[in-house]
Amino acid sequence: MKSNVLLWSSDKLTAFRSSLLPSPNFNHSIPKHICFQSQSQSLAMETKSNAEVLSFDFLSKKSYSPPSWASHLKPIPSHVFSLGHLPTPIHKWNLPNLPPNTEVWLKRDDLSGMQLSGNKVRKLEFLMAEAVAEGADCIITIGGIQSNHCRATAVAAKYLNLDSYLILRTSKLLVDKDPGLVGNLLVERFVGANIHLISKEEYAKIGSVALTNVLKEQLLKEGRRPYVIPVGGSNSLGTWGYIEAIREIEQQLQIRSSGIKFDDIVVACGSGGTIAGLSLGSWLGALKAKVHAFSVCDDLDYFYNFVQGLIDGLQAGVNAQDIVSIINAKGQGYAINTSEELKFVKEIAAATGVVLDPVYSGKAAYGMMKDMEENPKKWERRKVLFIHTGGLLGLFDKVDQLAPLVGNWQHMDVHESIPRKDGTGKMS
Repeated sequence: MKSNVLLWSSDKLTAFRSSLLPSPNFNHSIPKHICFQSQSQSLAMETKSNAEVLSFDFLSKKSYSPPSWASHLKPIPSHVFSLGHLPTPIHKWNLPNLPPNTEVWLKRDDLSGMQLSGNKVRKLEFLMAEAVAEGADCIITIGGIQSNHCRATAVAAKYLNLDSYLILRTSKLLVDKDPGLVGNLLVERFVGANIHLISKEEYAKIGSVALTNVLKEQLLKEGRRPYVIPVGGSNSLGTWGYIEAIREIEQQLQIRSSGIKFDDIVVACGSGGTIAGLSLGSWLGALKAKVHAFSVCDDLDYFYNFVQGLIDGLQAGVNAQDIVSIINAKGQGYAINTSEELKFVKEIAAATGVVLDPVYSGKAAYGMMKDMEENPKKWERRKVLFIHTGGLLGLFDKVDQLAPLVGNWQHMDVHESIPRKDGTGKMS
């Protein structure tokens, strides 16, 4: 079934035709990176099949224009790559034991793609455009041994015919051993990423910036043209990914006829770029939702200072503490889970069908539900939008801890009275 879309005269898609009926699950194919027209607002009534537009849009590079409410930020990216399957859907999340009249909705950024799933895709759309513009032939980035960002970067690089070099942090007992093929590592190694292992102890002493610079210098001496992406893709350029996500949410709300308005946004915080973009976009745009960021590593002062640096890098003139509330949810440490946290992730999947990752969204949702239990008045009658940032592959690194929680299997006992004949059931 074909859907028609309107085009601005700048030849950028901006809205669906009014004849399109709103869907209750928000899964609308809103065009990406919409270019807002000048004040004349003249329209060109050219129409196309939406399926055709989305099919040929993927992996294309295009000029970028920001939302009108972000047009004063500097610098504004000139181009962006289409790497994600956007917009991601929003739907009601029927969580158990919510405070009275509280609604939680889910923004499914875990569905932004398969190999490239998660929140990192939005940042990479801007970062990879700059890398290509600068003539890079390879990408360097850094993260933990099960880094979703590193996996997404490796895939995005290969899509664009670039090599990838990943510096992965691991235990000093494993730094000289083959890292294996569990979770994100399988995808990274399948797409040909060059893996460089560093111990957590060395990482802590040297730092991510110095480590990526060491590798960059090595590659430059070999005649390569590397482009460095920081931890999590979190710099001022990457922040545009979630400024753009706020525009996407605004458009989804405009299409929905019921007039829902979100009071709060809840999201995990691991490197800071996602919360910087969400907070700044929500503050500047029409959304005006309060952003609650549940941090899964480091400390609160670090993240407030880091986010301040990102928004200062865009000359936003905003105080980070005015636009985001950061809550400690790291528990025993980054990527370390208690049995209670993993049990929560399993129970949410069993109750709602939504699979959370154990490192980011799982801890954020756990922290949110715990706060709702301890401070129900704070959340009563609120409409909350939870951003699912992906990370499904990280669950495979937790199978030993998860195994005792999922014992619902048995041998199927077929009574001897059921007829049996060789060759009845075809298996090839």
